[in-house]
Amino acid sequence: MPLSGVRVLDLTRVLSGPFCTALLGDLGADVLKVEAPEGDSIRGQGAIKDGLSGYFAQFNRNKRSIRLDLRKAEGREILAKLIAESDVLVENFRPGVLARLGFGADRLKELRPSLVTCAINGFGSTGPYKDRPAFDFIAQALSGFMSVNGRADDPPLRSGLPISDLVAGLYAALSITAAIVRARETGKGQQTEVSLTNGMVSMLSFIATNYFASGIVPPRSGNDHPIAAPYGLYPTRDGEIAIAPPDDVFFGRLMDVLGMPDLKTDPLYKTQRDRVANRTRINAIVGGKFATETTAYWVETLNAAGVPCGPVNTVEQVFQDPQVLEQQMVMDVPHPGHGIVRMLGFPMKLSETPCTVRLPAPALGQHTDAVLGGLGYTPDAIAALRAAMVI
Repeated sequence: MPLSGVRVLDLTRVLSGPFCTALLGDLGADVLKVEAPEGDSIRGQGAIKDGLSGYFAQFNRNKRSIRLDLRKAEGREILAKLIAESDVLVENFRPGVLARLGFGADRLKELRPSLVTCAINGFGSTGPYKDRPAFDFIAQALSGFMSVNGRADDPPLRSGLPISDLVAGLYAALSITAAIVRARETGKGQQTEVSLTNGMVSMLSFIATNYFASGIVPPRSGNDHPIAAPYGLYPTRDGEIAIAPPDDVFFGRLMDVLGMPDLKTDPLYKTQRDRVANRTRINAIVGGKFATETTAYWVETLNAAGVPCGPVNTVEQVFQDPQVLEQQMVMDVPHPGHGIVRMLGFPMKLSETPCTVRLPAPALGQHTDAVLGGLGYTPDAIAALRAAMVI
């Protein structure tokens, strides 16, 4: 697999870090999850089925687990030995925590010169906010992301998903793989860092570029597109349909399907700028047409004409959708002691080295003895560490 032979030491918990390391594991890395004695808190969060959190199972597949108390000197000694044998270390503590445990940048470089480290945090390791606590909701708010979600007359609205954690996890996995390439070529590791807030600021995309060019703070636009019309959700005879004609060509196709080809040359709607200026009018016209037929009719008709569109699926409908099923975006994974666990599939499709689930999410400390044995600890030494509650 692409990352076969890469050893990842995972000191993360909750979501941003575990998502990152799950991606690395899906690509073949050997991921060792180092958990505090109480374990990752999401082991007890979300829906629990047969004693297993689906939330934990999803984001901790393809990992092994060692239970280790880093507050004890013996625990930190074990961590040092693990670092010396690892290619990557990922952590999502607040800035400075790892250094206070005795593993600052110089120590890490001394233990493993080729080590790639990745720190995931709320705001970055420098600046006036670096020591503030941060969670997804705060990153969404502070980054400006929340300010552009929702309808114009409503309060700012968060994403329904913990988007800043997920974006940070993706950026972390990308930065790690890039640093691995360099480390393999040069033998030199490096520090990488991703913050939830920076990730969300980077997602402002055309909202930011429009502001840079105009100086105008964008209003919330709900399901309307800030720079395109008609675009959004429209009621049908039995539900709603999402349409996304992004330019004049697609608008022309839409008008042909709706039986209104004359609107393509109407001065009110001829260009995208014209249509945005007259959004209320064109929305009313298009909406009136859509209301005459069912969602299924319009999805079939518009797609046949090359107009981007789709139904507004519920979560239940998503996992019944033939395209989602064909793409194996939901899968059933055997999980010893817990039966079959349904989880999300792999969005990364690699033709020669496809992602696989090699290991189900581990029980807390499931691999502690095997890992310590690999470090040279005898059964008696392991028993003594357990008696001292280091492991």
